[in-house]
Amino acid sequence: MAISKEAVLDRLRTIQGPDFEGDIVSLGLVSDIFIADGKVFFSITVPAERARELEPLRAAAERVVREMDDVAGVTVALTAERKGGGMESAPPPPPPVQRPAAAPPTQRPAAPAGRQSGKRGVPGITQIIAVASGKGGVGKSTTAVNLALGLAAEGKKVGILDADIYGPSLPRLLGLKGKPETVDGKVLKPMEAFGLKAMSMGFLVEEETPMIWRGPMVMSALTQMLREVAWGEIDILVVDMPPGTGDAQLTMAQQVPLAGAVIVSTPQDLALIDARKGLNMFKKVEVPLLGIVENMSYFLAPDTGNRYDIFGHGGAKSEAERLGVPFLGEVPLTIDVRETSDAGTPVVVSNPEGAQARVYRQIASRVLAELARHQETGGTGPEIVFE
Repeated sequence: MAISKEAVLDRLRTIQGPDFEGDIVSLGLVSDIFIADGKVFFSITVPAERARELEPLRAAAERVVREMDDVAGVTVALTAERKGGGMESAPPPPPPVQRPAAAPPTQRPAAPAGRQSGKRGVPGITQIIAVASGKGGVGKSTTAVNLALGLAAEGKKVGILDADIYGPSLPRLLGLKGKPETVDGKVLKPMEAFGLKAMSMGFLVEEETPMIWRGPMVMSALTQMLREVAWGEIDILVVDMPPGTGDAQLTMAQQVPLAGAVIVSTPQDLALIDARKGLNMFKKVEVPLLGIVENMSYFLAPDTGNRYDIFGHGGAKSEAERLGVPFLGEVPLTIDVRETSDAGTPVVVSNPEGAQARVYRQIASRVLAELARHQETGGTGPEIVFE
């Protein structure tokens, strides 16, 4: 018989809540339950400061569900209580998939990155590059997509992973709709557009659905999208990192064998302050910096062609010189980049001979040169792109 949510809830009603008050179901601590292929997934919401103390509660909930007939596996995560009072349940993680037992012999193991070689690679992927920003709103995702397409234009097999769980934008930027298929019911098959293989939380939930997951749920989803996807043979996987320097960013940097980091910032001082925080975080986890990109470097008026330094100019270049890292290029703010991004036809493919596409291809070429240089010198770490 198929496992039902009601049957799972009945079992969970036998688990007493914190401080032995009621049960975890009647207290509203259990999230929506997801069941797939005999595997049960849900989270329990607890006060953040008591998460470690209440680990036995999580283990007890997992145990009683695992003992049910026809249950093949159980994943239970503790999520944090919302500040300001009240318990906040989180939606379940995306449909789980089984990890492949072994990679086919034709796949290449991920190449080690200096002192990061102890981190487990992803079969078939040679190098992983992170595109990150110290803050939101600086064009990180647009830069990541066009950088990936620029790398593909250089003859590389490229994939892109949207690691921004809370604000996934890859489906819109690549004009992709629908949900990914599974391969033999075991791993997710990446979506494809313009020669790129792509995976995003945006493929698994509706565009307007808010994600209110807490730490463990977020990291579980990121791990699944990275390691339980049939990427195949890829030279470079570009990771569009979430903005800022929070838990998700730090965990990705610590656990993924990144090959280098590219920082993207706008020219003004406020953005550069946040970019420095991101730079310092990646330095602490020994992620080498491949360079800095100055996005929205200047505005070109579409009617006159006149240039306006709306956000100042040259701040990112000066910062690169101060830090002793390469300056990868200036990306102007133009109407066509905005229009093509909104339309799901990035400028590198919609107008490959245009000035904007040339800028992105030049940045991609410089990124490849830095990757090669770090590999030759045994440099450490991934490539992170900060906006």
